[in-house]
Parts: sequence; C-alpha cells; structure tokens
Amino acid sequence: MFCQECQKRPATVHLTRIVNNVKSELHLCSECAQHHQELVLPIDFEPSFSIHKFLAGILDEPSFHMEPVASPKCPNCGLSLSQFGEIGRFGCSQCYRTFGEGLEPLLRRVQGTTQHTGKVPKRAGGKLGVKREIEKLTVRLRQAVREEAYEKAAELRDKIRSMEQQIQ
Repeated sequence: MFCQECQKRPATVHLTRIVNNVKSELHLCSECAQHHQELVLPIDFEPSFSIHKFLAGILDEPSFHMEPVASPKCPNCGLSLSQFGEIGRFGCSQCYRTFGEGLEPLLRRVQGTTQHTGKVPKRAGGKLGVKREIEKLTVRLRQAVREEAYEKAAELRDKIRSMEQQIQ
C-alpha cells in the first residue's frame, strides 16, 4: 500500500479516525506523516499504563519500606530491588530468594495475599487439593478440641489420617 498523499513511498503510518460514528482511514509514509504532525502521535509516545510503571509506583510508596542505600542485590545476576521496580521483572530465579522478604508487602498490596490460590495444573492438582483440605480439617480439629467436642475431634483426626495416607 502506498502513501495516500505522495503516492510514491510505502505507507508506514496508518491512522484511523472515528468522528460522529463515521470512520475514516489515512495511510501515510513517514515523511508525509511528519507534515501532518497534528494527526500523528509523537514518536516517543508511551501508553499511560505499563506494568513497569505500576510496579515502580508501588515500590516507591512510603508504606513499602525500602532503604535506597542498603538495597540488596542478587548475588547471581546483580539486580537490585529498585531496578526490579523499574523494569518489572527479575533477572534470574535467585532473585526470588534474595528479595523474598521485601516482596511480601508488595504482593500483599497487589494480590491481597502471598499465597497462590489460582488455577493448579491437573497433574499436581490432586495432591495439592488434598493438602489444602487437610489444612482446613486441621483448623476444624483444633476448634473442636478448644470447644471440647472430642467425638467430632476424633472423627476429624481419623479423616485427616486417611487423607494423609492417600497422599503417600
């Protein structure tokens, strides 16, 4: 497709404008697009939302206590916590161990918890589901013992034991 203005060079800038439910398209080469600067976004245009800016904003919050001078660095890749805030991703798997404690407040603010509760792969899902059920039953068992409901506690204990045997 050639430029609609000069008809000489290939169109590299494609503009779509919708005004009063009427759609119009304009296909321009880069040189002609420079002449229509009011129609074209600046070359250095950056979307208002990016995950990098989001994470950097959270890391810079006063509630996230981080000393810029004593910021730890990953011994494997050399990434610092402030660099993580700028680029939005870790440099290696060692970063998770290095920044573990510093990430906990961040994860709580972004996700509401530090424990994964989303989808689980089917292969690992069976055992994980049973382990979660055992945790719930253990809480109920402690509650039953506190309330001195020993028959209920014995039932829960037996159920927990049978589920633990299932896992093994």
